[in-house]
Amino acid sequence: MNAPVLHSRVVGGSTAKRVIACPGSVALCAAMPPKPSSKYADEGTLLHNVMDIILSTGQTPESCIGMKYGDIKLTDELINEKVYPALRALDEIDPNKEMEYATETRVGFGDFLPDVFGSTDLLGRIGRRAFILDWKFGSGVPVDAENNDQLMFYAAAAMRTPEVQWVFDECDEIECIIVQPPSVKRWVTTTQRIKEFETDLKAAVKIASKPDAPLFAGDHCRWCAAKPTCPLITGAVERALHAQIDILDVAQIASYLKKADTLEQWIADLRGLAHQVLDVGKPIPGYKLVAKRATRQWVDEDQALVAMMNEGLPEDELIVSKIVSPAQAEKVLKKHGKQLPANQVVAVSSGSTMVEDSDPRPAVLQIGQQLTAALSKLQ
Repeated sequence: MNAPVLHSRVVGGSTAKRVIACPGSVALCAAMPPKPSSKYADEGTLLHNVMDIILSTGQTPESCIGMKYGDIKLTDELINEKVYPALRALDEIDPNKEMEYATETRVGFGDFLPDVFGSTDLLGRIGRRAFILDWKFGSGVPVDAENNDQLMFYAAAAMRTPEVQWVFDECDEIECIIVQPPSVKRWVTTTQRIKEFETDLKAAVKIASKPDAPLFAGDHCRWCAAKPTCPLITGAVERALHAQIDILDVAQIASYLKKADTLEQWIADLRGLAHQVLDVGKPIPGYKLVAKRATRQWVDEDQALVAMMNEGLPEDELIVSKIVSPAQAEKVLKKHGKQLPANQVVAVSSGSTMVEDSDPRPAVLQIGQQLTAALSKLQ
């Protein structure tokens, strides 16, 4: 399955923020060679394709198992970790199944901004509210919906696309939604706000067409394809190097390195202290503890082995030097058309890790501390 060209080379949803902030980046990016795809990008494309099939045809997620994009194949694990959470998020947004929607729609600005277009994941409408929804299946950087340039780009383009103008006719509100399983971020705005964004976008595209379009550095540089050759970045680095190399000697560098070692240890100790404070139930503003990824373990290895051998599985496939892990056993059982004995498996997290509050994972419950505090009040 090959992906069509879904975004214009001038500006698209994912690049709107950068183009508005740095019009000069358009020419720089146009001169860069195409970036090769990655397994993460291919996985995201596959999951978008699967969501489109499920929502547009009514097929079940299981019927899509085995679908591929590039070298990535849809598995039970991807369905459970990504597809079902995304569908549950949609149920949360549209609990009564009232939404009329369109999936994977090419939207563009027509004569207002020629050759500027993109592809929306889901456009919908309930009553007098329009919806712009974007699936984010990556687990890395949390994405917020409020004043999200990508969603406003899609809304503005969709409002000028005849095939989907019904979504916005006589609507009072426009809701922009990011579904990044398990997180759902929502922001309600107005047609007027989208029109203001559209005006800013047109002005930036006009400036970008000029040979002396200005460059500006900022957080929009993070995903810019031209970052390795951008004069603002390379020039700053070169100037800093030339200025410092002339005045620093090797003894001074050695001294700095020793300070760096001390500073690194201080940072590690600080993080450890913060983790300890949070672990005893005392809050630190802006931070929380979340559970590390849980791994499946046997409740009792001997009983689990007996349970699987009772299903007729050969012992030599279940034991190497000791009984195989639940994940390995699951592959063996699937080969024989059997299910993993659920009552023999438990998912155990290896502990907790400290993150910022914006992380979509839920904070761990400090049950021990809460129980101790409660019991102390009874004494």
